[in-house]
Amino acid sequence: MLLFRWLILLLLLAAVVSFVFYMATGQPRFRRYGLLTLKWVLLAGFGFFAVLILERIA
Repeated sequence: MLLFRWLILLLLLAAVVSFVFYMATGQPRFRRYGLLTLKWVLLAGFGFFAVLILERIA
């Protein structure tokens, strides 16, 4: 559980760093990397909370 939380936090940090690189350089590939990372982090986060809710129900 703790590992999963750290993984999500590190992936969010990677997305932020990608957006900072995009703002600094203006290269669209960093924006694309940031959006892709953010999408997968959000999906993983929703899955994490879905598991927590299902554990609470069962």
